[in-house]
Amino acid sequence: MKEHMFAALLEDEDDIFGGSPKSKFMDVVFNANNDIVRGELEKMVYDMAALEVVLEKHGIDIDSALKEVKFENGKDVEDSAKNIFMSVVGEILSKSE
Repeated sequence: MKEHMFAALLEDEDDIFGGSPKSKFMDVVFNANNDIVRGELEKMVYDMAALEVVLEKHGIDIDSALKEVKFENGKDVEDSAKNIFMSVVGEILSKSE
């Protein structure tokens, strides 16, 4: 059976790690050094912009491709988002030491 598309919203916020990767990301973004957070968010935006340029150069309609991938590969997209949340949190925390 296909996993529920909103499963991440139903994650237990009181798990062993003190919340989901998304909730930890939000905690860190709103509480860490502003300059470090700004730098990491700017890096994320430039990475997304670079991916858009790659897709456009290959003649792919970005909006349609995103909708299709989210619909057909929702679990993979969710897993990737969690990895990105954790990666950015790690970068921010390592630069905050």
